[in-house]
Amino acid sequence: MRIVHIALGGCLKAPPVSYGLTGDTGGHIAYVLGAARAQAARGDRVDIVTRAFDDPRLGRIHAAPREAVAPGCTIRRIAGARPEYLSKEDLEADIPALARSFLDMLRDEGPPDLIHAHFADAAELAMAAEAAFGTRWLLTTHSLGRDKDDGTGPGAGDAGLARRIARETRALARAHGIVASSRDEAERQVAAYGADAEGRTWRINPGATLQAPADTGAARALIAPDLDDPDRPMILAVARPIPKKNLGALLEAYGASPELQAAANLVILAGQHPEGPERAEGVREALSAGIARLGLAGRVALPPRHGSGHVAGLYALAARGGVFCNPALNEPFGLALVEAAQSGVPLVATRNGGPADIVAAVGAGRLVDPADRAGIAAALLDALRETGRDVRMRTAQARARALFDWSGWAGRVAGIAAELDASPPADGPATDLLACDIDATLTGDAEGAARFARWARARPASLRFVAATGRPVTEARRVLSDWGLPRPDALVTSCGSEIWRWSGPGRLALCRDYAAGLDWPRADVASALERAGAAWQAPCEQRRWKLSCLGDAAEAARLAEGLRAAGLAARVVPSHGRLIDILPRAAGKAAALRFEAARAGVGLHRCIAAGDSGNDADMLTAVGTGGGHAILPANALTEIADLAGYRAVAAHADGVLEGLARIGLAAPAPGAERRVADA
Repeated sequence: MRIVHIALGGCLKAPPVSYGLTGDTGGHIAYVLGAARAQAARGDRVDIVTRAFDDPRLGRIHAAPREAVAPGCTIRRIAGARPEYLSKEDLEADIPALARSFLDMLRDEGPPDLIHAHFADAAELAMAAEAAFGTRWLLTTHSLGRDKDDGTGPGAGDAGLARRIARETRALARAHGIVASSRDEAERQVAAYGADAEGRTWRINPGATLQAPADTGAARALIAPDLDDPDRPMILAVARPIPKKNLGALLEAYGASPELQAAANLVILAGQHPEGPERAEGVREALSAGIARLGLAGRVALPPRHGSGHVAGLYALAARGGVFCNPALNEPFGLALVEAAQSGVPLVATRNGGPADIVAAVGAGRLVDPADRAGIAAALLDALRETGRDVRMRTAQARARALFDWSGWAGRVAGIAAELDASPPADGPATDLLACDIDATLTGDAEGAARFARWARARPASLRFVAATGRPVTEARRVLSDWGLPRPDALVTSCGSEIWRWSGPGRLALCRDYAAGLDWPRADVASALERAGAAWQAPCEQRRWKLSCLGDAAEAARLAEGLRAAGLAARVVPSHGRLIDILPRAAGKAAALRFEAARAGVGLHRCIAAGDSGNDADMLTAVGTGGGHAILPANALTEIADLAGYRAVAAHADGVLEGLARIGLAAPAPGAERRVADA
């Protein structure tokens, strides 16, 4: 396959890259290089298209039309209307000329099989290629302009930001697929531009590739001139010197805590000292002034320049009793956090954006409110003083290396490309409908999931398969893919508050007819829950027709009573002994199943439902009382112990297959009759 990545901003070159050399030379360049090299390693031919410019202060390589990166991977530089380096904001006017140069390149060499655009400016070139050649293209946004809005409307008061948001809106509406790195990006940032974009979004963990081996000697020499005792543990921050990275708050938190100063040095890699056309918005100067004002000389290092070997070396030094901190106001993902975790460094990170996914995935770290400087200091102290941290971080390090891997990313993107070629499931006549929960019902045992996948792919066309889950649509799609489960005919997501159906290759669309019946006073319900002291789940768990809290069944009953007392109609659904979902009265897995069954012309007596937890209870009950079949795998939770239905001897997907075999829709598994008899 021939693949073209387009990334126009910043100083993109073959490694080593001087990150922070300009305000736009950041993590997206590491992303593009890591992704492209991994695809080339799979045997694809990969070009990275970027903008040529001539500025000796930034390196003459940026004027070269070609630069080799790795076998099968080449950087191609195309000319715009202006020869000098342009910031992201100034790049806008150059897009038409860049699009013409890009199309000329494709006319000479032929169009690629797939284009991957990075940011909305690159999407303009991808859309030009689609119009000229019909080329499929993916979009990774990296960061979106709506997060920079002042809250009074798209780009209100900032004409440049308004135009950026308009470009992003157009790009997200037109992209064949959207690749997101975090739940926050997929479910909050992208979704803010329209629900249909969310239905074309895949969340895939990126990799993290340090550019050079760790050189601890060089790293120590880099920071030693600024530190009285360079061998003390360190608090390490690595970020571009721009205001949203909130490095000043980290410095202030450190300066206000004598305990923290006594425990560790603070080392901040804030890009390179500005020698190019940008001044990085004065962040480095403000940090230097803050060190002097707070009397922190000898305890804080702010190196003016660094190389990639220094970064890897500092991670290795920080792993010796130190901690890594990302205090950004909002971090779309956070590749440096992954690098730190892969180096064995404990994490303290902003709770806003992608870091929540990283901390949860590696199973180690602390999330903080970036506006709470005392909270940042307390979390850093806790991490520095944690007992047993070495054992815990070895486990976290192994998880980080396994989960954030560019070869895995490349494999998933190859799957997306294949899905863009696949026809959506036929929406023909149905005689039966199977609705299955996903987590712990179809997942939980890899071999059982594979057996279910084989059955589902060979099932009669008249048997409609619907996945019904508490997860939002992008996470449902990710889990199905991770477990090798087949594409369902429809997805019931967010505890039955949304139905998604295929509208084209790789495209899911929200069912507007179902949504039209779910009107509810969401703002009033949220206010009542807030007054009741509800403990909220993460922001990405809150949906248009679902609010999610933490608590057991007793807490769910208390919240339900509070809503009734306030005269607010809502369904309160406890599950797993710790999760509570609040839905419109007309929503739920049972309501969604009835809607899908009616749409397919299937009576409830011809429906089968399988589930294992409290948020499946209404669906299992509806099918059972309607004359259909409810299947509970052996691992079903005690919270649904009183429900009627077939209780399988086997767990997870094998339990579902056991129930299907009992009603004649699947062949009995070998030994199944003996296992049932023994039970």
